[in-house]
Amino acid sequence: MPFTSGVIPYSPPDRVWPVRSIKRKANDVTGYPCPSFRWRSGVERSNRICLGRRDAMVIPNSFKIQYRTNSINMNDYVSLSERVISSEQSSTVRIADKVKKLKEQGKTVFDFSAGRAFEATPKYVMEGAIQAMRSGDTHQTMAKGTTRYREACAIKLKRENNIIADPETEITASMGCKQGLTASLLAILNPGDEVIVEDPCFVSYKQTIQYLGGRYVTVPLLRENGWRWKREQLEEAITEKTKAIIMCTPHNPTGVVHTQEDLEEVAYIAQKHNIFVITDEPYERAVWNGHHHINMATLPGMKDLSITLMSLTKSFSMGGWRIGFVYANEHVSRQLEKLQQHLITCVSSFVQAGGAIAFGQDPHDEVLEYWTEWEKKVRHFTTSLNEIEGLKCYMPEGGFYAWVDISELDISSERFANQLLEEENVAVIPGASFGQVGEDYIRITCVKSWDEINRGLEHIHGFVQGL
Repeated sequence: MPFTSGVIPYSPPDRVWPVRSIKRKANDVTGYPCPSFRWRSGVERSNRICLGRRDAMVIPNSFKIQYRTNSINMNDYVSLSERVISSEQSSTVRIADKVKKLKEQGKTVFDFSAGRAFEATPKYVMEGAIQAMRSGDTHQTMAKGTTRYREACAIKLKRENNIIADPETEITASMGCKQGLTASLLAILNPGDEVIVEDPCFVSYKQTIQYLGGRYVTVPLLRENGWRWKREQLEEAITEKTKAIIMCTPHNPTGVVHTQEDLEEVAYIAQKHNIFVITDEPYERAVWNGHHHINMATLPGMKDLSITLMSLTKSFSMGGWRIGFVYANEHVSRQLEKLQQHLITCVSSFVQAGGAIAFGQDPHDEVLEYWTEWEKKVRHFTTSLNEIEGLKCYMPEGGFYAWVDISELDISSERFANQLLEEENVAVIPGASFGQVGEDYIRITCVKSWDEINRGLEHIHGFVQGL
């Protein structure tokens, strides 16, 4: 039986550690001093350590022991959540974290995994948050967000999305779209309710639904349909348990920007069956080639059935800030406020101060230059990938990603991604992470530095040639 070493903590030699008078499981071997339940006398000025067994063990000062750790089965001791145990890690975050660890070890890695732009947050937004901190704006805010932040979100919705929103009753500050999605699902789901999601879809949708006691139902986005749903597909997936549809636009990972006609197909189903549509829109400002983002709530009859998730994570390169908002009807928003009170108290005060500047003002030239540069990078990356024999991809209509068809290479997306990282130090996301429909694809983040893009392309080209 393998062992691991541990140093037993000890007290001054004129004391002894007490013996527990309570029973614990025999395999609870933790190696920590016992609290003072009762003292045992007559022990020759030695230290006593609690190993979580029925009595304590006398050992001399500074004595090192070997104690078993791998024999402990935590499921036999305290059961854990089956919902979490059975879930999968986020492949995007897992691979990005692995890259960070490799870089900490001094290795060069070309990171095209997680959707994180090369540029830092715009300086004028950072200065707003810094000024807020310096002025003492470091305390808790209202659970639904500061008045200033919510008013800025309402200004943004009117300016860019043609939506008139009441900042007092229809907008809730969130820690990005993920936390906004979690709170929104908590507000509407009962155990066993079903939520329709895309395939492929963002990696966290399915797991979040399961964590909250719901059931996800996948409806494929097919390449022959332009990665868009057809009304009859959705109709077939509806049951008496269906509570909501989640859709991402611009779409991650395929890059589709949904048109008015696309949204009308979904809106028809939502109104017919009286279900919510949750739209995840972190890429709404990253649209290319003259495409235009449309919000579901602007369609006739959809205001009360729509829950909109927006953030600054992508468009303002603010992924580390964790700031966004949920736009929903008053009844949903009231439940969101209650949930925020209990789950997070509030979004950070100075983060909201920076967010209010980003949302409340017309984008500064610094931000407009980001977006212009990103479109150039996406076009260059996808064009260059198409020149590599065995790979196929198109210029996305929106978003950060190249959705690359690797079907001609006769290799799974997981194996492709693993080998590319091991052999060429290039990190991408396997398409299977987004669903079964994504198996023949990989997702590549295009908005990195020009140097990383060009060097990474060389390594991808060499890798594909060697397959």
